[in-house]
Amino acid sequence: MRQTFQVLERFACRVLGPHRSTQRKVPRGRPDEEALTADIIALAREHGRYGYRRITALLREAGWTVNVKRVERIWRREGLKVPAKQPKKGGLWLDDGSCIRLRPERPNHVWSYDFVESRTHDGRKFRRLNLIDEFSRECLAIRVNRKLQSTDVIDVLADQFILRGVPAHIRSDNGPEFIATAVRDWIRAVGAKTAYIEPGSP
Repeated sequence: MRQTFQVLERFACRVLGPHRSTQRKVPRGRPDEEALTADIIALAREHGRYGYRRITALLREAGWTVNVKRVERIWRREGLKVPAKQPKKGGLWLDDGSCIRLRPERPNHVWSYDFVESRTHDGRKFRRLNLIDEFSRECLAIRVNRKLQSTDVIDVLADQFILRGVPAHIRSDNGPEFIATAVRDWIRAVGAKTAYIEPGSP
């Protein structure tokens, strides 16, 4: 047998958390909510690169009297969002100052290397120097240490040059380890060309 308790509304709301107004007023949506939502979704599908502000402008042009806050609320409720913009494939600077669109055409044509930083369980940093062949996507070498400098770059490259031969181009970012004079001079001396990624490029 179910037993019921008579308690004051004020006490029950204070214990359970909801505002007292939620127990008295039944929420009612606007009569045009479904139609507006349908139009927002349709415009979002038609204009995939538009955000809710541009969609609001299009709705007003279509005759809707609506503010941007309401459109934003519906936009977020329906899970709509603008897809991330794809980065442009920019040019790559060579050591002679020219800018070309360098694409790997065969194994040993273009190698790339970069540092990846992480931490051990005790919070201490360590770095990995990764070297790949861009054409085959093969990882040629990984060097791990607490600190890695330009001499480590030369050491890793030298080992792979002995095993696989000298590539036509070596691509890297503009980090100090990669543009160090010693690294550039050494790469040039063995017969390869450097290709530095422009700042801001992936």
